[in-house]
Amino acid sequence: MFACVILFINVFLAVSGLFIYRGRIPNGDSVPNPCGTGGTWNGVGHYNQNGGGTLNPFGLEFSLNYRMWTIALCKADSDGDGKTNGEELGDPFCDWTEGVDINHLQAATGHPGICEPVGSPVCAAQEGKFSC
Repeated sequence: MFACVILFINVFLAVSGLFIYRGRIPNGDSVPNPCGTGGTWNGVGHYNQNGGGTLNPFGLEFSLNYRMWTIALCKADSDGDGKTNGEELGDPFCDWTEGVDINHLQAATGHPGICEPVGSPVCAAQEGKFSC
């Protein structure tokens, strides 16, 4: 019984952390699934769609930036697909601030940590790190 309680607490904390981090980036709750199957990618900083496990390049850079959205992180192209993280997350001007609503925040158009289009030659380096 004690082991079940510990497991529940660990799962709860992991999932809670995921939602906290999604609120620290623009459109964190609506990052499109890079596999082209529709829906969103909940674990934005992970190769696992639901979070947990190996961090993707955006997740690594986000961690190095103290889990904060910064101008440097916004202007970076973490996944190497030719689009900045800000462009992919709908903040091309890098002026989004957590908790502040800005009128010109655009919809997220890509995933900042998974190179798109998945399977293209430019994205070959990520093959085998996740699956659609």
